[in-house]
Amino acid sequence: MTTLTVPDAAELLEIARMLAREGAELARRRREEGVELAARKSSITDVVTEADREVEEHIRARLAQLRPEDGFYGEEGDPRTSVDGLNWVVDPIDGTVNYLYGIPHSAVSVAVAEGDPATQPASMRVLAGAVVNIFTGEEWAASLGCGATHNGEALAVEPAPSLAESLVGTGYSYDAAERRDQARVWAELAEHTRDVRRMGAAALDLTAVACGRLDIYYERGLKPWDLAAGSLIAREAGAVVKGLGADREGMGMLIAGHPDAVAEFEPRLAAALG
Repeated sequence: MTTLTVPDAAELLEIARMLAREGAELARRRREEGVELAARKSSITDVVTEADREVEEHIRARLAQLRPEDGFYGEEGDPRTSVDGLNWVVDPIDGTVNYLYGIPHSAVSVAVAEGDPATQPASMRVLAGAVVNIFTGEEWAASLGCGATHNGEALAVEPAPSLAESLVGTGYSYDAAERRDQARVWAELAEHTRDVRRMGAAALDLTAVACGRLDIYYERGLKPWDLAAGSLIAREAGAVVKGLGADREGMGMLIAGHPDAVAEFEPRLAAALG
């Protein structure tokens, strides 16, 4: 593993913030010009726009100049192998369907991690990350051990309400059968919580936990680019981010929230999953 000094961590964070801002500005301009679909991925509902690809290529090219020995792992293109053990994990547009429809809830997520997110995502240790809302310009950022910020102001998760008073966020798969099962799980949880929000951008859902817009967030099926920056931001704000039981967060499950909220919620979720 690479050992970073504090100035190194600060430098990485500034790069993450800069590139997330640049990517968000590029995506915003392309949205104003009109969205063009580039492809469908796992299903007819799982889409990628030309802006997704252009933003990722922009960030990849900038990193090749700024950090040529670092690896790159993005949602749309092939990974680039790391020379120095650091890998940039990028979601060029998180919430592409929202972006397509003009719903102002999509973001660019940029993180840098030790470990290989492509082959060993469970070992990934995120060092710095930033998430920028494409439509509003809101920015969340964090570096490991140095706290999290929202538009430059320090973040700290609020004390947890009871589960019955908790607003819970989640996300659903693009696969119809998986979506049906996820809806079944939510139906099992509904009577125990205040309400649910399904907003369609995992990185922003994690930042929502960090800044008090959600009390709890859970989702299964997330990829490293979905959760890398947002998980660090939530953790550095004081949230717990984990999988079920002793598992780390990952494709199997991610749960985030104030430690007390997660402690009350997780048994209910485990029972609903069956």
